[in-house]
Amino acid sequence: MKFGRTPKDDPEINLIPMIDVLLVIIIFLMLTTTYAKFAELQINLPSAEAQKQPERSNEINVVINASGQYLIQKRAIAFRDVPSLADELRRAGSGMKDPVVVVNADGNANYQSVIRIMDAARQAGYGQVAFAVEQANR
Repeated sequence: MKFGRTPKDDPEINLIPMIDVLLVIIIFLMLTTTYAKFAELQINLPSAEAQKQPERSNEINVVINASGQYLIQKRAIAFRDVPSLADELRRAGSGMKDPVVVVNADGNANYQSVIRIMDAARQAGYGQVAFAVEQANR
C-alpha cells in the first residue's frame, strides 16, 4: 500500500460577502445616528410647552452656554461689549430679508448674557427676537 499525500489547493478567502456585510453596517449606522444641531457648546435648553416652529432661512442663531460663551451662526464670538455683538449680528444677517434672532441659551446661562444679545439685536436694527426651548413631555 502506498500512502501518499495528494497536493491540496490553498484555501481561498472570499472577501465579497464580508464587504457586503460591512457596507450594510455602515448604512445602518448612518441612518440611525442622530446629529446635534449645536455640537460646539454643551447647552441644556429650558423646557416649555410650545409647538415646534419650522426652521426659517432668515434666522440668526445665537448660542449661549452656561459659562457665558457666545456662538453666532456656529462661529465662536468673544464678548467685548454690546456694540461689537451688534456688529457681529449685522455681519451674520447681511443678505437676509427681515432676519429673526433666535437665542439658544442654556437653562443655567447668566441672565445678563441673554440681555446683552437682546440689546445687541436692538442696536443692529433687528426687531424680532425669539427664544429656543425644549418641548416639555406631557
